[in-house]
Amino acid sequence: MISIRMIREKGADPAVPLPSYETAGSAGADVRANLPDRGSVVLSPGARALIPTGLRVEIPAGYEIQVRPRSGLALKHGVTLPNTPGTIDSDYRGPLGIIVMNAGQDVFEISHGDRIAQLIVAPVVQATFEIGEALSETDRGSDGFGSTGRG
Repeated sequence: MISIRMIREKGADPAVPLPSYETAGSAGADVRANLPDRGSVVLSPGARALIPTGLRVEIPAGYEIQVRPRSGLALKHGVTLPNTPGTIDSDYRGPLGIIVMNAGQDVFEISHGDRIAQLIVAPVVQATFEIGEALSETDRGSDGFGSTGRG
């Protein structure tokens, strides 16, 4: 298990728990809204907002944190993350904010301390990119989107 060092932003509510795994088998750690005024953010249908977590992170080299939606919020309310999965790079030290979007049909309110997303810690492999003369052949070939089945 690796360790992710975190610090709280100035003015963040220390009573809001750090990201945590809700069950022993959870892949994602739930992260919570830490709103400066301890209030709420109201999202109209189609609206987006950057929700602060009150945290900054230090991710070890060779890892990233992926930010993903919580499935219950997506199913029940249409609340998702428009840049899923979002990536937090190991050299980023700024505030950890979560871009949340209401893709549902009703107004949705995010309150101080609500679980708003999940964080997945994952290894990163970096590659080199180069131009070649040709690509190797495959059964699929160069057919486009949907070429392996319906749609």
